[in-house]
Amino acid sequence: MRCPSCGYTESKVVDSRPSEDGTAIRRRRECLSCGTRFTTYERLGDSPLIVVKADGSSEAFDRTKLMRGLLIACAKRPISPEQIDAIVDGIESDLRSNGDNRVSSKELGNMVMARLAKLDDVAYIRFASVYKDFKNVQEFERALEAIRHD
Repeated sequence: MRCPSCGYTESKVVDSRPSEDGTAIRRRRECLSCGTRFTTYERLGDSPLIVVKADGSSEAFDRTKLMRGLLIACAKRPISPEQIDAIVDGIESDLRSNGDNRVSSKELGNMVMARLAKLDDVAYIRFASVYKDFKNVQEFERALEAIRHD
C-alpha cells in the first residue's frame, strides 16, 4: 500500500477490524519510511451482475434503475425508503449468492413482483402493469385475482 504522504510502498498494519456495516475490513497502517498513519479498507471484489433482456441484449445490473422503478410503483403508498432499499438489497444479495452473474430481466422482474406482493397490493399492481405491459382491463383483473388467491 502506497503511503499518501510520501509515496513509500511499504507499511505495517497497526490495527485491523471490520467496518461498521460489516462489508469491509478497516486497517490502520503506518508508513515504514515517514511514520504517517493512514486508513485503508479491504473489500471483496464483486464481479458485475449482467441482466439479459428479452431481446437477447445484455446490460450491467443497475441498482439505481431498479430503485427508480420501485419508487414509481410505491409512490404515495405507505412504504418507507428503507423498505424499498431492503427490497433492492435483498434482490442484489440473492443474485450474488446465486453463483451465476447473469440473470434474465424476466427473472429480475419476478423477484421484484414477489417482494412487492408481500408488501403492498397497489405497488404490486402498478409495477406489474408496466412490467407485464398490460394492454387492457382484463389483464389488470387477472393480476388482481392472482393477489386475491394468494
